[in-house]
Amino acid sequence: MPRRHNLRRVKIHRSYPISELAALIGAHKQTIGRWIAAGLPKTGGARSTLIHGADVHAFAAARRPTKQKCKPGEFYCLSCRAPRRPALDMAEYRPRTALRGSLCGFCPVCDRLIYRAVTRAKIEQIAGGLSISLPKAE
Repeated sequence: MPRRHNLRRVKIHRSYPISELAALIGAHKQTIGRWIAAGLPKTGGARSTLIHGADVHAFAAARRPTKQKCKPGEFYCLSCRAPRRPALDMAEYRPRTALRGSLCGFCPVCDRLIYRAVTRAKIEQIAGGLSISLPKAE
């Protein structure tokens, strides 16, 4: 699992040497070197390489994965890493509190449970044509 570096400490209007940037964000100097090889812009010569803070933030933003929005009737499968409709278009509502709960179904690709948090008032909007079974009162 990749390590998360604290990039909030990097000021956008300041330039940093490689060793100072590495110490500031809690990374190794070789990590910064790999970032430079991957496309992080640098200034200066061979001995005095400087990296602008705004370039570090732009580089990190470009490497972040894009968020995938689930459409109505879709749940996000953690195994497949993609939004999927539950198998047989069936889901079960599991209440957690009086107002909130989760919809539960099976992923048609990997046959694992997939969930989606939902409020009781918005079940019909999020369902998107799914057949939802609600629990019976005890």
